[in-house]
Amino acid sequence: MPRKHFRRFLPTHQAVHEHRHLRHFGPLLKHHNLWHLNRNSVAGGVAVGMFAGLIPGPVQMLMGAILAIVFRVNLPVAMVTTWYTNPITWGPLILAAYALGSLVTGEPMGRVTDFEFDWTGGDWSQFLPSLYHWFLGLGETYVIGSLILGAILAALGYGAVQLAWRLYLLAYIRRRRRRASTPL
Repeated sequence: MPRKHFRRFLPTHQAVHEHRHLRHFGPLLKHHNLWHLNRNSVAGGVAVGMFAGLIPGPVQMLMGAILAIVFRVNLPVAMVTTWYTNPITWGPLILAAYALGSLVTGEPMGRVTDFEFDWTGGDWSQFLPSLYHWFLGLGETYVIGSLILGAILAALGYGAVQLAWRLYLLAYIRRRRRRASTPL
């Protein structure tokens, strides 16, 4: 099983409860699904991570962790899954979310303003404020589209993990039966 290979990367329960920063959250982190690698916990972690990955800003992993604790799914998987949003995938995901939001709200797609930042000689301390104002311009259309896209990606991620886990298990059982039926 792949679980055996992943277990060496996961912290033990003892290490989590004794960690100086996590010690204060002890009761919240005690649920067994937060750390065990089973099909439902991992699939739920992927779903939570896919949803939390669409939250703009640097709080994606934190939101993934909070949602994993609330829904009691695999915490490390949820946090790592948020990494699907990166500088390469970020632009297309924003456009997809805005397009979905415009379909739902009836807002025309052409309303998106250009991102105004002087890339050649601009003051880099103005990059984040410019990005913030650009996001504010997207408004409720983006927020609604982002929630819908997050839900779709979460459902697809959950289903993909469930299916992949099931297919792996069936192949493992077939190999085991074949080995058992083969005479020595």
